[in-house]
Amino acid sequence: MQPTLSPTRLRVYLSTPRRPRFVVELALIALGYWVYSLVRNAVPEREALAVDRAWQLLDLEKALHIDIEHSVNHTVNGVTWLIVSMNYYYATLHFVVTIGVLVWLFHRHPGRYRAVRTVLFLTTGLALFGYFFFALAPPRLLPDAGYIDTVLVHHTWGSMASGDMKNVSNQYAAMPSMHIGWSTWCAIAIAMFARPMWVKALGILYPVLTLFVIVATGNHFVLDAVGGWITLAVALVLQRLLNARSAYRFPRYPPDDPRAVSLPPPARRPMDAGVKDGHEIERPQREPVDVSSSP
Repeated sequence: MQPTLSPTRLRVYLSTPRRPRFVVELALIALGYWVYSLVRNAVPEREALAVDRAWQLLDLEKALHIDIEHSVNHTVNGVTWLIVSMNYYYATLHFVVTIGVLVWLFHRHPGRYRAVRTVLFLTTGLALFGYFFFALAPPRLLPDAGYIDTVLVHHTWGSMASGDMKNVSNQYAAMPSMHIGWSTWCAIAIAMFARPMWVKALGILYPVLTLFVIVATGNHFVLDAVGGWITLAVALVLQRLLNARSAYRFPRYPPDDPRAVSLPPPARRPMDAGVKDGHEIERPQREPVDVSSSP
């Protein structure tokens, strides 16, 4: 008779670190990105509604005094080498850094990999609901708003948001920003698990620079970035409920990994022992003091 998978067994299974398998993980990542792209690009674009929502979002930003997109977009566009670099940053690092962090976690932190990867998958899955139920135009597609589509102006390649590639990508999937969601996911993993301080600093700087890039290139509003952070925060909560502990509290190595074997703790010395010239010596014992009688 096969044992039943009780809630307790399932909880233990989900909270136990296990060594990830390369083929399985590669297949999951490929399948996940295919589904993400399929759903994201199959969503009806609803241009008029997406543009109306963008104007409403911009009005909200003006009320909050955070409507910096227009000034940043025009200022940075005046420095050709900088805006061209940002165009390529936007088109490439979104994937390169995320995949790099996944590979690093897989090899150097196998006990944590599955849980941290789950956070990324949940963040991406939640974003699809935003794309479907809240179609939103990016600043560069707002008519008569004066934003510059920097990819079109500078003829850079690689971005699916502008130019020839725009026909194979949903142009109105700006909320939430997964450039921010994924970059912040990378930053948390790097800050938590990397050892060199300069690597931690670069990891923390990554989503900050990404925020600057998505605004300067006219691809996102500031509140799109806030949506990305909220999506990631919800994913972190869901992962904690699923695995019964935070992804960042898992051990570095699973129990079956030889690197998980640790040295036994040092034997505790008796309180009355000391050390002299590398050898333990006995300390003289004090006679108990009788305080029950009066002097």
